[in-house]
Amino acid sequence: MANLNIVLYEPEIPANTGNIGRTCVATGTRLHLIEPLGFRLNEKELRRAGMDYWQDLDVTRYVDWEDFLGKNPEAKIYMATTKGKHVYSEVSYEPDCYIMFGKESAGIPEEILIQHPKECIRIPMVGETRSLNLSNSVAIVLYEALRQNHFENMELSGELHRLHW
Repeated sequence: MANLNIVLYEPEIPANTGNIGRTCVATGTRLHLIEPLGFRLNEKELRRAGMDYWQDLDVTRYVDWEDFLGKNPEAKIYMATTKGKHVYSEVSYEPDCYIMFGKESAGIPEEILIQHPKECIRIPMVGETRSLNLSNSVAIVLYEALRQNHFENMELSGELHRLHW
């Protein structure tokens, strides 16, 4: 079974990473964290946002970008950036691809982006808006990738707990 992968490059805000971790657990997605992190993984805000899902998270930490590349040499990586030329919904996501997001204050370094122009994707926004919240951005792009892969291994029907209709 293939799994999508979310990569966070030097995330700074524990609540965002906690929310992203929870989304990854709910979708069967792997989370990759490239250090340095702007927080400790045992911080209260991270645990609060991730709720009790954090222990079920498939998460890997990397010392730096080179460590990530060395351990994932064949990774097909899409890079979410406001500088991207392709809208995130125009890309065909492979079932085992990696979708990378940069740190909240600066995004993915341009030195990395410039080496991958065809893999740079963006979420459209109006006006002078600089960016969306990181955890919201991850959810938007991840669910498009999941949709394209037919929500493989996910529950597609739901039922109310008390009422049936």
